[in-house]
Amino acid sequence: MEIIKAIILGIVQGLTEFLPVSSSGHLELSKFFIGDQHTESDSLFMTVFLHFGTALATVFVFRKHILQIIRSIFTKNGEEERSFALKIIISMIPAAIVGVLFEKQIEHLFSQNILLVCLMLMLTGVLLFLADKSKVNNKNVSYLDAIIIGVAQAIAIIPGISRSGATISTSVLLGIDKAKAAEFSFLMVVPLIFGKIAKDLLEGEFGTVKFDALTLSAGFLAAFVTGVLACTWMIKIVRNSTLKYFAYYCLAIGLAGIIYVTLAK
Repeated sequence: MEIIKAIILGIVQGLTEFLPVSSSGHLELSKFFIGDQHTESDSLFMTVFLHFGTALATVFVFRKHILQIIRSIFTKNGEEERSFALKIIISMIPAAIVGVLFEKQIEHLFSQNILLVCLMLMLTGVLLFLADKSKVNNKNVSYLDAIIIGVAQAIAIIPGISRSGATISTSVLLGIDKAKAAEFSFLMVVPLIFGKIAKDLLEGEFGTVKFDALTLSAGFLAAFVTGVLACTWMIKIVRNSTLKYFAYYCLAIGLAGIIYVTLAK
């Protein structure tokens, strides 16, 4: 039964990490409806581990660009790739600071607080509407833009605020080309997830969680496979500027959840 739950959560994570509908929010909703009873720390660990699966999916989809960035480090040419890599690093700083300073407070957010998740989903919907109505621009990501987008990513730690939705919307509102905004958004989270996994390994977190290796592997594979498909699809969606449909979805799910919670009391 635990393996089936892990696969369900993996599929939810894989589909929603790249779609601007909040993967963490949907994971919390899914945990609530499948009757997940794990502690806050174990619940957060599963969420991070599933994010690891989609982070690897990102690496797979953008493997050619990532290899170009790595090669640029060892060559005289490739200034553009080195600049892009530096902007990725800069964008990580706000979320890294929040993650380190407020680790315990963040854990409490992953306790199936459905009302919070639904309110944040509605906020995501508003952001997506604004981005969808913005003018078409061809601007590249600047260093200042990287910091601002990084702040958006830090705020998106709150379950219900879509990380990709917040970062892509912020990028588009800053006038950045939509395709470049999507690529930057997807790549900027990879080092953070890898860093979090490395930190948990060093601190021995893998030895304290209540999930066995088979359960974690099942969730990971489900997240990776669906993540590859969703990432490829999302790039096409952003280019075609159809974010408003995801805005409708976020607003509808958020409102339905609020009504459900209110009636259940």
